Amino acid sequence: MNVAEAVGAALAALGVRAAFGVVGSGNFHVTNALAEHGVRYVAARHEGGAATMADAYARMSGTVAVLTVHQGPGLTNALTGVTEAAKSRTPLLVLAPEVTSPTSNFRVDQAALAEAVGAHCARVGSAETAVDDTVMAFLAALLGRRTVVLNLPLDVQAETLPEEAAEAVRELLAGRGHRDVASRVPPAWGLTFPADRGEEEEGLPAEPSDALTRFARMLAEAERPVFVAGRGARGARRELEALGERAGALFATSAVAKGHFHGSPWDLDISGGFATPLAAELIRGADLVVGWGCSFTMWTTRHGALIGPETKVVQVDLDSDALGVHREIDLGVVGDVRETARAVAALIGEPAGGGEAGPRGYRTPRIAGRIAREGRWRDVPYEDLSGGGRIDPRTLTIGLDDLLPRERQVAVDSGNFMGYPSMFLTVPDGGAFCFTQAFQSIGLGLATAIGAAVARPDRLTVAALGDGGALMGAAELETVVRLGLPMVVVVYDDDGYGAEVHHFGPGGFPLGTVTFPPADIAAIARGFGFEAVTVQGEEDLSGVAAWLKGPRDRPLLVHAKVTADRPSWWLEEAFRGH
Repeated sequence: MNVAEAVGAALAALGVRAAFGVVGSGNFHVTNALAEHGVRYVAARHEGGAATMADAYARMSGTVAVLTVHQGPGLTNALTGVTEAAKSRTPLLVLAPEVTSPTSNFRVDQAALAEAVGAHCARVGSAETAVDDTVMAFLAALLGRRTVVLNLPLDVQAETLPEEAAEAVRELLAGRGHRDVASRVPPAWGLTFPADRGEEEEGLPAEPSDALTRFARMLAEAERPVFVAGRGARGARRELEALGERAGALFATSAVAKGHFHGSPWDLDISGGFATPLAAELIRGADLVVGWGCSFTMWTTRHGALIGPETKVVQVDLDSDALGVHREIDLGVVGDVRETARAVAALIGEPAGGGEAGPRGYRTPRIAGRIAREGRWRDVPYEDLSGGGRIDPRTLTIGLDDLLPRERQVAVDSGNFMGYPSMFLTVPDGGAFCFTQAFQSIGLGLATAIGAAVARPDRLTVAALGDGGALMGAAELETVVRLGLPMVVVVYDDDGYGAEVHHFGPGGFPLGTVTFPPADIAAIARGFGFEAVTVQGEEDLSGVAAWLKGPRDRPLLVHAKVTADRPSWWLEEAFRGH
């Protein structure tokens, strides 16, 4: 057994389920070893796409994903996707073969590249340490919730493992090595392997502390509390709803956690630039806002405008370094969201009268009625601007929301269009929305959808793209067809980079650099093997309805020619913020 084979086998034994990549000479053997030991390998058409697929897979599956690339240019091609994953603290392990000859044309400082984009860097140093190096890189990704670039020097990959190291790999594969691995990890890490975890896995208990006591007191005294859940709150809906019932809180989410409270009568949906007028009003009116696994970025707070000067702010996060980074907070609580919510609920106790004493906090019949009538964007009146061969993106998205099955997951690219699917498409829960926007790169949306679809094949995956991002990632249309994914790809086409058009156009600047002649994106999709429909008016959505009723044996691309005469307000806020 050589090092390349040992790395692949060890990762499979540690519970890795899927790897994404583009194979070249440097990662050929490690990729084959992954596949030989049961890891599903998904071949992308570009390393950038592979990196984003792996990122999305990890987000939607809750497991560590692997990206495998060629040395040098394979890693540099993947860097945008790796940067997005690192900024999002996605548990992703990048297997990066590395040349050691200073004269090789593949030579780049891969450690410096990883560190420059915020990823942790590790290296397999020798055949003797290969197993330990691989295990510790995996644990850094899993337990540290981080993206790790594991450099695999080409000369080391070819070395034969000593018998003791080879036996350690065999024990891992037989399931006997997990306890030995755990014995070398600090107990505070709370190590469990994917194979050991149940659906109802408990988080680390939140010990009574001054912070928890103060938090409970603030909640008990609040008259208009609002909970804002982020990605760190996944899996804790039941506990947050129970605590919200006792505190009289309304619920909202950051954009990445959209759907977390779907179906609750107290759900305000997204907080921030995508917030409905009602959500913005009620969040601004809160006297206490609690962020649960939510970092309170400028996007979630609308550059701070959604949190009033007298509003108290509490932030709960597993990572102490995340507390108060983006705005001042009144209290930071380090802990698991689920266990913290349970502990605070116990400190508050049951409401007076066992919950029969009448409305509390924001939980009044008047507020409930307003949420029922005004709580969704489609409830907000608008002037339909469809006409002249173009459809209003709001009308388009509402029509799709009505047609598409409820059991769906949505992946959204970046760009001027991005608010429409984020605001008008509903998702069934917080695990059905994949929003790779930490780096704000366009062109990641299609690959995001592919990774999500591989992670959750039980749901219809909907990719929402702009025309710029769609054409950037067009190579991965072949990947969708090859994998047989019954996906719907919606392209909001305004013939340009709409954010720049609307930002610079009013200033009288020439726009020839950011506008383009029409492209037949439907024809491009058909060339890859998609079914495709072009939508210029609401009546054209009949083609989507027909596909949904059919065998769905080929993916569908919806080429929507959308109106382009008005800017999106959320991006105007973003430009002003920068």
